[in-house]
Amino acid sequence: MKREIHICADDFGMNAHVNAGIVSLALRRRLTGTSCLVDGPLFEQDIAQLQATGIKIGLHLNFTESLGQDGPVWPLRTIIARSLVRSLPAMAIAGAIERQLQRFERVTGHPPHYIDGHQHVHQLPQIRSALLPILQRRYADIQLPWIRHGGNVRSAGFPLALKAKAYTIALLGAGPLRREATAAGFPMNNGFCGVYDFSGGQEAYLRWVGLWLAQCKNGDALMCHPAKGHAVNDTLGAQRQAEFAVLSSDALEVMLAGERVQVVGGNTF
Repeated sequence: MKREIHICADDFGMNAHVNAGIVSLALRRRLTGTSCLVDGPLFEQDIAQLQATGIKIGLHLNFTESLGQDGPVWPLRTIIARSLVRSLPAMAIAGAIERQLQRFERVTGHPPHYIDGHQHVHQLPQIRSALLPILQRRYADIQLPWIRHGGNVRSAGFPLALKAKAYTIALLGAGPLRREATAAGFPMNNGFCGVYDFSGGQEAYLRWVGLWLAQCKNGDALMCHPAKGHAVNDTLGAQRQAEFAVLSSDALEVMLAGERVQVVGGNTF
């Protein structure tokens, strides 16, 4: 039986290499959508080129990457710890969410088709409790966006360290986010694929993609971080190139066909 999955690329707007890789994969129909860092230096410059591909365009909610934005930024460990004890400034969180949504709408001309988070921050307790009511207020009369969660991980066959990383992400709010968002009427992914240690080059990534495709369920999301080149200041640049090479390859087509998996088109969120 054929399974349909969403392949979603993170970080559009971060740099020219990321943007070029995402646009190239979108033109090849290898992606369902991409989520945007609205404060990224090349978000606004390349948005028309991205929109011309027809894929879904989402907001990559950011509280951990300093991009010169006017708003709060914390190291990942800090924001996790503070959210768990509910010590983040609630008004600042809500204001930053509103500002990122407003900038997204101003640049793209439409609401985000979906929402996820840079380093999965949208799942964290105080952030999701601010995010969901804001999304309902802004979009309930139009169309609620699809929200990605990091739960129901597909990690069979992975090394223990990679399984631990995937389950840690899931434990940091994926379950509550899914329950709360589903109860409020938001569409969401079924399960989640794409977590690994951003190492190993093409050989490792091809192996991981093969494992994800072998065990994914209908409606799952596969997260990716491709780039067509390596930006000097991007610590993940080499592995982003490896992801792009695999996702644009004939080998991916062979694996998709062999596993009877179809990449959902941009019109089916």
